[in-house]
Amino acid sequence: MSLDPATVRRIARLARIGIDESDVPALQGELNGILGWVEQLNEVDVEGVTPMVGTGHAALRTRPDVVTDGNCRDAVLSNAPDAVGPFYTVPKVVE
Repeated sequence: MSLDPATVRRIARLARIGIDESDVPALQGELNGILGWVEQLNEVDVEGVTPMVGTGHAALRTRPDVVTDGNCRDAVLSNAPDAVGPFYTVPKVVE
């Protein structure tokens, strides 16, 4: 399948892409290349492969919700410019 310049202009208009007339040949070549790749996909043997309707049927892999880096509050607070007890202190921004 090959696109002619009129079809390229129509695709650009439908996509609401403003193109100059000088860009039509380059865009035509790019779109024809993309359509060539799609035609190559038609050559793939998909006999026996069930179609994937969507990812909604896939089960998500989960991991246990456990603390893996805990109990290091003092080490984390040592990086703070100012801390009071177990809390960071920041300048007051609202009067």
